[in-house]
Amino acid sequence: MTNKKEEKIRIVDLLMIAIGCATYAFALVVFNIANQLADGGISGVTLILRALFHIDPAYSTILINIPLIWIGYRFLGRRAIIYTLYGTIMLSAFLWLWQRVPISIPLHHDLFLAGMAAGIFGGAGSGLLYRFGGTTGGTDIIARIVERRQGIPMGQTLLYLDVVVLTASLIYIDVTHMAYTLLCAYIFSRIVNFILNGAYTAKGVLIISDQSQAIIDDIMTDLERGVSIIHGEGGYSHADRPILYVVVSQSELHDLQGLIADRDENAFVTIFDVNEAIGEGFTYSKPKKRSPFRFFS
Repeated sequence: MTNKKEEKIRIVDLLMIAIGCATYAFALVVFNIANQLADGGISGVTLILRALFHIDPAYSTILINIPLIWIGYRFLGRRAIIYTLYGTIMLSAFLWLWQRVPISIPLHHDLFLAGMAAGIFGGAGSGLLYRFGGTTGGTDIIARIVERRQGIPMGQTLLYLDVVVLTASLIYIDVTHMAYTLLCAYIFSRIVNFILNGAYTAKGVLIISDQSQAIIDDIMTDLERGVSIIHGEGGYSHADRPILYVVVSQSELHDLQGLIADRDENAFVTIFDVNEAIGEGFTYSKPKKRSPFRFFS
């Protein structure tokens, strides 16, 4: 049964998808096209068609994506198909707009800067688009169909498709421009990951120590962070061992390490990235401490 909450169309999603499409289209027109840099996916195909047949990417984006969306309809949910169709239309509209707005950022003398700018702006637009559930269709739909039919992971298919498109782009650009296109693609992926993973990376910490309760008390008192106790068992001794789990911000990690070392220098500590933390102290503030002078205020 379909989850109605999951399928709900939200105005904020549509707004942010539109902004993401506008930013990505801006990068494609002002940086990629203006500096003869290629691109991967369907956008890369539209740039090839532009170079060979002078077809406006605003129109070829629609022409290529609409059949793919129709083919992939049964592989997408109701909201996904609506967001994909909306994203495709928004991207085409902004590609049309930016090509007719007299904006010029002269970076042709420095392809390194052009590749950097294309990656940053394009990645920011796409990251925003993906973060709010949007997509511009294209190779995403192809990869999803291949995953369903052949069991090949989407990421692997997308990589292969990008390689094919970028190789084909050598028809109209030289090796130098391709090198800077690869720089753009790398920065693009890093920016997308940064936006999808949140504005910062929190740290998850697992602690095994003989001084567990003392460490818990210190964390809750000094750092004001909650601690979860996972009941574990030693693989050799089969003795019960509590495993402490705590999530802290990057700036608190050093204090946490010092706090653990003070209690138990032999504690076993594992630290890993947490891409997003939702809850008290992360997405909303910690409760304020009671002032010791509140009775006199």
